[in-house]
Amino acid sequence: MKILVLNCGSSSIKYKLFDMDTRTVMAQGGVEKIGLKDSFLQVKLPSGEKVKIEKEMPEHTVGIQLILNTLTDPKIGCIRDLKEINAVGHRVVHGGEAFASSVLITDEVKQMVVKCSDLAPLHNPANLKGIEAIEKTLPGVPQVGVFDTAFHQTMPDYAYMYAIPYELYEKYGIRRYGFHGTSHRYVSQRVCEFLGIEAQGKKIVTAHIGNGGSCAAVMDGKSVDTSMGLTPIEGLMMGTRAGDLDLGAATYIMDKEHLTTAQFSNLVNKQSGLLGVSGVSSDARDIDTAIKEGNSRANLARKMFIYRVKKYIGAYAAAMDGLDILVFTGGIGENDTYIRTEIAKGFGYLGAKIDEEKSLKSRGEEVIISTPDSRVTVCVIPTDEELMIATDTQAIVNA
Repeated sequence: MKILVLNCGSSSIKYKLFDMDTRTVMAQGGVEKIGLKDSFLQVKLPSGEKVKIEKEMPEHTVGIQLILNTLTDPKIGCIRDLKEINAVGHRVVHGGEAFASSVLITDEVKQMVVKCSDLAPLHNPANLKGIEAIEKTLPGVPQVGVFDTAFHQTMPDYAYMYAIPYELYEKYGIRRYGFHGTSHRYVSQRVCEFLGIEAQGKKIVTAHIGNGGSCAAVMDGKSVDTSMGLTPIEGLMMGTRAGDLDLGAATYIMDKEHLTTAQFSNLVNKQSGLLGVSGVSSDARDIDTAIKEGNSRANLARKMFIYRVKKYIGAYAAAMDGLDILVFTGGIGENDTYIRTEIAKGFGYLGAKIDEEKSLKSRGEEVIISTPDSRVTVCVIPTDEELMIATDTQAIVNA
């Protein structure tokens, strides 16, 4: 079975084509700058070579059609006919309380995605455009929606509710939903496979840290808490997002700076985090370079980042009354060996012992970075959300 996975953003489309019989990636790439004159598609060939195709793409349908054309292109393609594509899986950011699992896309599902757009105005409409573009270009091919929020629908009410008037939850659905669910689900399952154990009875914290970041508490294979909330702003300090912020500070800043809600949203989403504190960059690699050059604000930003991740991991260990496995994933979790090691060293009180030499050398690979006598197994598991989407799509279409 060949499955195309699409991740449609407001101005971009990422894709992978999987051969699920061999669980291999046949093709991958992405469209950038949809709606702008300098839009383009970049295809990553199996050799590692990248091919850039420039084309004006006013909307998503044109971008998806270009992707499909490259899949059957005699020079850079990998299939002869689009009929070889058996199904399409879509990342959908927000499923609200409507979706606790991945689903076959129907008209009713599309309507619910629209209803959830108020909660993710930048993402859900773009996700829906991808679904509708496939309906036009590959009519009759089954499509599956895989929701970022679905994995966290197992959280108990005392974990997902905010301490605001209950009527606001009833009227508007204001509660913690969480995101990165597909990644947290993948790595919490994969780490058990990697260690050769069952998820049942295990207390796991998954730390997906990158430009965006979140932690999740996973008991018996189910999410019981997560750091992101109604929106992806809450929780950890991120590349450009503020993370947890005193609500009084929010109103104070708005009053003093005379900001509209839209302007304040831009401030905490795009001007804060590592970028806002350091004044250098949202990228941890640039922060590291600046620290080596003696930049004190960059050093402060990195210390804050490490401290906040440690606090959430510690909180989730307390919430679950223990911790068996700690998993790092995401761009920083997989590749920034200094940040990852400094975070991992913070749990000696739980019996965690880190093999610092191994942690500081390992990048982008599945590896245990704790010592054999550590009471907490600490691992790095590279995430693969696209494979998770493809796996869900295959299961649902076969069923």
